[in-house]
Amino acid sequence: MSFDAAALRALIPALKSGSARFDAPGGTQTPLPVVDAIAAALTAPLANRGRATEAERNADRIVVEARAALGDLLATAPETVVFGRSATQLAYDLSRMLAKTWQPGDEVVVTRLDHDSNIRPWVQAAEAVGATVRWADFDPESGELRPEHIEAVLSPRTRLVAVTAASNLIGTRPDLPAVATLAHGVGALLHVDAVHYAAHGAVDLKALGADTLVCSPYKFLGPHLGVLTGRADLLESLRPDKLLPSSDAVPERFELGTLPYELLAGARAAVDLLAELDPLARGSRRERIVASFAALEIHERTLRSRLEDGLAALPGVTVYSRAADRTPTLLFTVDGREPADVSRRLTEHGVHAPAGSFYAVAASQRLGLGDGGGVRVGLAPYTDVEDVDQLLSALAEVAA
Repeated sequence: MSFDAAALRALIPALKSGSARFDAPGGTQTPLPVVDAIAAALTAPLANRGRATEAERNADRIVVEARAALGDLLATAPETVVFGRSATQLAYDLSRMLAKTWQPGDEVVVTRLDHDSNIRPWVQAAEAVGATVRWADFDPESGELRPEHIEAVLSPRTRLVAVTAASNLIGTRPDLPAVATLAHGVGALLHVDAVHYAAHGAVDLKALGADTLVCSPYKFLGPHLGVLTGRADLLESLRPDKLLPSSDAVPERFELGTLPYELLAGARAAVDLLAELDPLARGSRRERIVASFAALEIHERTLRSRLEDGLAALPGVTVYSRAADRTPTLLFTVDGREPADVSRRLTEHGVHAPAGSFYAVAASQRLGLGDGGGVRVGLAPYTDVEDVDQLLSALAEVAA
């Protein structure tokens, strides 16, 4: 098992400025192989998908290759990979489709830990049909969302449970297989927001117990778009609103208009790059992805430990990322300082660590931080020891 952050950093032009970037949970910086794949798609002959001309074949090849790559990343069949503008858009589309099967008195479960894109679409879809929304809490002291928190709000009328695979605010990784067992035990579907999780761990749709799942390639070195996948039989049963002449096949029936071929090419390149993070990994692309994420988790865990030790030594700094199983994403505040001011001051020291609630408003409020949240520090595959030390040095001055 091996991991070489320096080799990855050399592929990312945005890092040449010398700034230490801890803003990856909001979107990673883009490596050259992804940029090159996007450019190659745009500079080759390109048209709507087909087989008659080179341009049509190029478009078709890009789509097929992108579905295969994301299928390998998520351990799902390529024909269940749906592309959209964002995970938020796909969650809204899915919520409207599923709500067609709900009735007054049915129940939908959301959690206070989640990003609002995995709350609001379900809340609004439920309200539109008279279904009831039930909220699963989490422990603000430990940051844990435990299976019993979900179990407490389940009933025979529960139709769907929406839960994150990893909190984008404090990194908490709930026990999704246990949650899936509880949800399926009452006949409910489990929808998983893997947007933050997919940047740090190897996603396996079946192992997680998810019926549907979304992620965003721009969180893991790719371009801006969203991806939805799910059980093949479930997707086959869903009937989205669509244009009359557009394909009724899965997954095309869920994709509105012409796909952004260049972004799909970039997403495929990002997955290929993730599979190469461990240069010693061998086997299929899926096998290399699993090995690379295992190497990445060791790298990120080492840096997280260094960062946590450094933050613990600084007076007045409170860290809210405390769950036993979590991503290398830390939310903190500094006594007597507004998070936005701390973030601004860090930027003056060449450190990018944004402040806010990052659309996880319910979680921020539950932590007692209101809508303002805290300063979020997120590690990425390209983060190195020098970045961590630069952050700690800058924060020591800012917090003094």
